[in-house]
Amino acid sequence: MTPSTPRGTRVSHIGIAVEALAESLPFFRDVLGLTEVPLDDSDGASIVGLSAGEPLVELLQADDPASPIARFVAKRGPGIHHICFSVDDLDATLDRCRKAGVQLLDEKPRIGAEGKRIAFLHPKSTGGVLVELSDH
Repeated sequence: MTPSTPRGTRVSHIGIAVEALAESLPFFRDVLGLTEVPLDDSDGASIVGLSAGEPLVELLQADDPASPIARFVAKRGPGIHHICFSVDDLDATLDRCRKAGVQLLDEKPRIGAEGKRIAFLHPKSTGGVLVELSDH
């Protein structure tokens, strides 16, 4: 396998919790003109990806009332749920986070909606923002 050229940390996507995809999708797709990108559902949520240049916008609708998205919407209402940063080396980044005292929600990476390895960081450690990290 050929080593990849480091790309640096970049915004991968912004996750937006919505009450209903059918109500929210037309604004982003039809009014703003964002193109749908196929994504897998994940963590008890239906997900629609939309291309916004290089980063994606992910609309997240809870399918399971116990899911993180359902809890978020019930507590805070619809809105920005998280920001995801793609990193060159997810394992090394998680190690740096541990050494810096950042609280990890995922101790080990898992597979996310784009089929990439992901891990979430606790908002208490990141200035109140739920941060997702992913492989490029």
